[in-house]
This record gives sequence, structure tokens and C-alpha cells, in this order.
Amino acid sequence: MEANSKYNRYSDEEMLQLHRRSSDNQVLGHLLQRYTLLLLGVGMKYLKDKDEAQDAVQQVFMKALTHLPEGEILNFKGWLYVLMRNHCLQQLRGTTYKADEEVLNHVSEAPGPDKEELMAQEYTLAQMNEAIQELSSEQKVSVVSFYLEKMSYQQIMEKTGFTFTQVKSYIQNGKRNLKILLLRKMGKQ
Repeated sequence: MEANSKYNRYSDEEMLQLHRRSSDNQVLGHLLQRYTLLLLGVGMKYLKDKDEAQDAVQQVFMKALTHLPEGEILNFKGWLYVLMRNHCLQQLRGTTYKADEEVLNHVSEAPGPDKEELMAQEYTLAQMNEAIQELSSEQKVSVVSFYLEKMSYQQIMEKTGFTFTQVKSYIQNGKRNLKILLLRKMGKQ
């Protein structure tokens, strides 16, 4: 606790500058410890499990230690919060839920969609496939990789060579353009 107390007088920005000057991960470690409870709270909010939330905090700490951006971070607490939130959402996207056997036994008893509903779904899927083909190649590969192939931003960056900012932009703009194209194709715009 004594070692930590010497850092209490420094602001987050001062701690980051000290870390950058000295490349001492202990300085960054002390800075991260300030926000352990915040990150644990975010983890609990999204993951709803204490052990998973604690694991997520550790993984985010490791990510922060190994992938700290080189540019200036104006709001470290906010940056860390977003990093944790995104990590939790990524965890949830990759989660597969196991159904109880009893639930699975009742699935076959549940009524299925009628023929008109299936035809409407097929039409919507066909329209979506056409709309995806109309996106720019960068948006198409980013949207398909993220939403259909369930790839992370990092995996898309490795696959395409795009930067993080480009991947984020292509996904956001591609999603918006896809919505516009679909509404137009469905005659709602």
C-alpha cells in the first residue's frame, strides 16, 4: 500500500506521462488499480456473473498494458470504461447458450412459422443480400465479417489490413447504408 500511496498525488494524465517517459508498467498498473471497482461494476452490468466480470477486468488490464494507444488519452477513465464495455459486448457476442434438455424436448412441439411468414423472411433475406452487394467493397467485407462471420474488430483488421478506425467507420457507415438500401428496396422510403 505504501508504494501505491506515492502515486495518489498524481492525476491520471500525469501517471500516463510518467509511464510513457519511463516505460514502467508498474506506474500503469497503479493507474489501472484506481478503476478496478468501476471496471468490475461494468463487467457485472453486462456479464451478470462475478467470476466472468473479474476475468474480464483482468483481460482488460492486460489489454491496456499491452495495447495502450501511442497518442494522448484525454480521459483515461472514459477510455478504460469504453474498453471494458466493448470487451464485455464482445464476450456476449461470442457466447453460446446451452438449452436445458426439457426445453429442447418442447421445441418440436411449438408451432412453426406459417408459409406466408417464411416467404416474407425469404424475400427480406434476398433483399438484404442484394443490398449488401451494393455496398462499397470495404463496407461489404467489414459488415459481413462483423455481423455474419462474428469476427472482432481485431480479426477484421488482420484479415483486411484496415486500421481500427477504418474498420469502425466501414461497419458504422455500411450498417447505415444497408438500412437505407433496404428501406428503399422494401418501398418504405
